[in-house]
Amino acid sequence: MQIEVEQIGFDLDGVIADTAEAFIRLACEEYDFCSYTLNDITSFQVEDCLNMPTELVEKIFYAILKDSLATGLQPMSGAVEVISQMATTAPVTIITARPLEQPVSDWLDHHFSTETCSRIMLVAMGDHDDKARYIHDHKLRYFVDDRAETCHNLQQQNIIPLVFDQPWNRGRHQLHSVTSWQEIHSLLQLPENHSS
Repeated sequence: MQIEVEQIGFDLDGVIADTAEAFIRLACEEYDFCSYTLNDITSFQVEDCLNMPTELVEKIFYAILKDSLATGLQPMSGAVEVISQMATTAPVTIITARPLEQPVSDWLDHHFSTETCSRIMLVAMGDHDDKARYIHDHKLRYFVDDRAETCHNLQQQNIIPLVFDQPWNRGRHQLHSVTSWQEIHSLLQLPENHSS
C-alpha cells in the first residue's frame, strides 16, 4: 500500500490526539479514579468497560471537548512530525465527530506551526456515523480512525479504512490496521528529501 498524501484523511481523538491518556489522567486527578490504564478501555463506550458513573465519563469527555488545551490533551507520538511533513506536500484533512470546531483549532494552533495549520483542512461534523459524506466531499480514498464501527461503515461506502490500533478496537474488525504514526509514515508517498 502506497498512499498519496492528498488521498488520506484522519480522525482526531484516538488518532492524532491522545484522548484516552487525558481521560485517564483527569479521572484520577479530578475524581480520584486512579486504578485505570489504557488497556482497561476495551470499549469505545468507556462507561461499558470502566466502573465509573456514566455522568462522570460524560463530564470528563465534555471537558476535553470544550477545552482541549486546558485539559492538557497531548498529541499521539509522531503525529505532529508526520502531519507537518505531509503538509509540505499537500493539504492534510482532519474530519472529527466533535461538534465544536474552535477548541480543535486552538489545539492544532498550539501543537503545530502556523505554516502547517494553514495547510490543515479541519471538519468538525458532530456525528461518528456520517463521516463518509465528508470524506467523499474531500475526495479522499483512505481514512484513519480508531472506532471500528466507523471503519466498517466507511468500507461499505467505498473508502479504504485504516484502523488506528487501540484497546477498544482490538478483536472487533478484520480491517487493515496501523499501530503508530511511524507505520502511517511508511505507507505514504512522500518526496525522497522529506523522508525521515
